[in-house]
Amino acid sequence: MTELEDNRPATVRFAPSPTGYIHIGNARTALFNWLFARQNHGEFILRFDDTDEARSKTEFAEAIRADLDWLGIVPDTVAWQSQRGEAYAAAANRLREAGLLYACYETGEELERRRKLRLARRLPPVYGREALKLSDDDRKRYEAEGRRPHWRFLLPNFAENPFETRRTEVHWDDVVRGPQTVDLASMSDPVLIREDGTYLYTLPSVVDDIEMGVSHIIRGDDHVTNTGAQIALFRALGSEAPAFGHHNLLTTATGEGLSKRSSALSIGALRETGYEPMAINSLAVLIGTSESVAAMPSMTALLELFRPEFASKSAAKFDPSELTTLNRALVHGLSFDSVSGRLSDLGISGPKAEPFWNAVRKNIDFVREATRWWAVVEEGPADEETLDGDDLEFVRTAFSLLPPEPWDGATWSDWTDAAKAATGRKGRALFMPLRIALTGIRSGPELADLLPLIGREGTLARRP
Repeated sequence: MTELEDNRPATVRFAPSPTGYIHIGNARTALFNWLFARQNHGEFILRFDDTDEARSKTEFAEAIRADLDWLGIVPDTVAWQSQRGEAYAAAANRLREAGLLYACYETGEELERRRKLRLARRLPPVYGREALKLSDDDRKRYEAEGRRPHWRFLLPNFAENPFETRRTEVHWDDVVRGPQTVDLASMSDPVLIREDGTYLYTLPSVVDDIEMGVSHIIRGDDHVTNTGAQIALFRALGSEAPAFGHHNLLTTATGEGLSKRSSALSIGALRETGYEPMAINSLAVLIGTSESVAAMPSMTALLELFRPEFASKSAAKFDPSELTTLNRALVHGLSFDSVSGRLSDLGISGPKAEPFWNAVRKNIDFVREATRWWAVVEEGPADEETLDGDDLEFVRTAFSLLPPEPWDGATWSDWTDAAKAATGRKGRALFMPLRIALTGIRSGPELADLLPLIGREGTLARRP
């Protein structure tokens, strides 16, 4: 378990954009933050990055909250960036007054041409700060043409002349990856405000982190390079940056990045498939780490195991079959009390429900699969297998030897002993035809457990 050296409580945040449904990769980031906060007696903030008004949807935000709640991640605070525009405008004005936020009028096509030209000259494809050379007349002319500026943050990677950049290293001790260094001279000045006046991720994020007292920023390692510019922005706004941690990302089994646009791996879709929340939590946290991937029975167990630094530096491939393996292990250990409500919703209730669950749980991967065996017990054999020839004659003979009621866990043994003595059959030749006659399926729960649930009358009704 990781705890801060001075026992300070940690304040962390998970900041999804409500432009789609979160997937298991997003859940990894949320879990890393939630577990870290709980280990350090801190606060977990759910902060919706909803400044993109065109794409942000209330239904996505509601789904994200529902998914997190289902996983067991309950935020201490919920915030909406769309409600904090005044704070961002004030910060932008401070940067303009300090000469650190400047207007740029290039179109995307113009920027792409300049990038290709720099590459042709074997120069880094970074923005050349041409907008800093614009005169008032230039800006007025662009405005008259109908152009609206986007605004860039001037990185502190020069001594006096912003056109003469020099190596400027930003260092931090990453909570996950250890010591890290980024050279600000290798980066373009980041755009903070779009032409339409809306904010990109960076400025609202930094302003909120300052005002909300975020102590640790834990996120995917695709943000490592961005961290240098963000640390510079924290300092430009008069604040020291929080600690940073960058965990490795999850990819598909073929190595592709996970995307909100692919709903198949969304938390909602996994829930609908029937996965247990702790199967998802276990895989999301433990895959791609120095720990073995195992089904953790509870968040408390996962909390005891979690260490942010145990994440490796290479991406981790997410294989849904591994998730099913974890789910199977969890389902096999679920008590009747923990699933009775869900079984009732599936139509499995009454005095048989508990012994039925105890009989079938070790033969299913998902709780909902219990309905298959409930139908076998209550309605009759499945249509998957049939009997013929000698097996059919054997079963007919065996059914004539059924013990009288009451039936219990020893009835199956008593019955098969009688059938063995009468027919000479043993082993698979004895048991398999009876299993097929009773269930219509070649494998499954112990028949010693199912037979008392089917009952003598129900068993006789299955006589071929």
